[in-house]
Amino acid sequence: MVTTQETTINQLITPVITWEKLPDDFLLEDEPVENTTQPLIAGALRESLELASLIQPEMLIASNFGLCATVNGELVIKAPDWVYIKQVQPIEAEKARKSYTPNLQGDIPSIVIEFLSETEGGEYSVKRSYPPGKWYFYEQILQVPIYAIFEPVTGQLEVHYLQNGRYELDKINQNSRYWVEDLKLFLGVWKGEKEQRNGYWLRWWDEGGNLLPWAVEKVQQERQRTAQEHQRAEKLADFLRSQGINPDDIC
Repeated sequence: MVTTQETTINQLITPVITWEKLPDDFLLEDEPVENTTQPLIAGALRESLELASLIQPEMLIASNFGLCATVNGELVIKAPDWVYIKQVQPIEAEKARKSYTPNLQGDIPSIVIEFLSETEGGEYSVKRSYPPGKWYFYEQILQVPIYAIFEPVTGQLEVHYLQNGRYELDKINQNSRYWVEDLKLFLGVWKGEKEQRNGYWLRWWDEGGNLLPWAVEKVQQERQRTAQEHQRAEKLADFLRSQGINPDDIC
């Protein structure tokens, strides 16, 4: 006869995982954002993808958004600071997506990112019992291919790749950037100012090593291009005048 204790031990070793849609009237607990830095960094990650026309309707990109799984009959919800899912099932236009259950509603996330803060958030927790830790949930339950942990104050970025069912810290990277296969982009750290915040940011680079710009940078680039074109036009006009030609007479 199997005892309750033996059942619990077996479930900890090999959890029973099911994928069930949350009822429409299920009330998710609100996770307060701990500081203004986190939403700025998360928003900037999305912004550059959007400006590069890399976001498609079938994708899901979100921050502080509930990822759900039922583990040993208990509902588990974790809300990473940033998540990218390559393909999800569409929902009715008038409905808002409140949560996401992988395998049931689409792909498992390609990458989840957690931003460290002064408050311990369990980003490294491998706790198996209910409620499980974030590391254990992403690694063993969802089996997310890439788990990144970013410290905004120091700029330290750890990128863990799922290898043989376990996360392995990637120590070999190109220019301190990490490849995200489903996005075909490198993720890395950049230091500078945006939205009156001067510090470290997470940013994207393409395969050629080009930084994906933010909107303010694209505006600056356009202004520089316009100024350079104006300078070239002025130089050409000066040359024509030196040759006795009035540039205004040229159609």
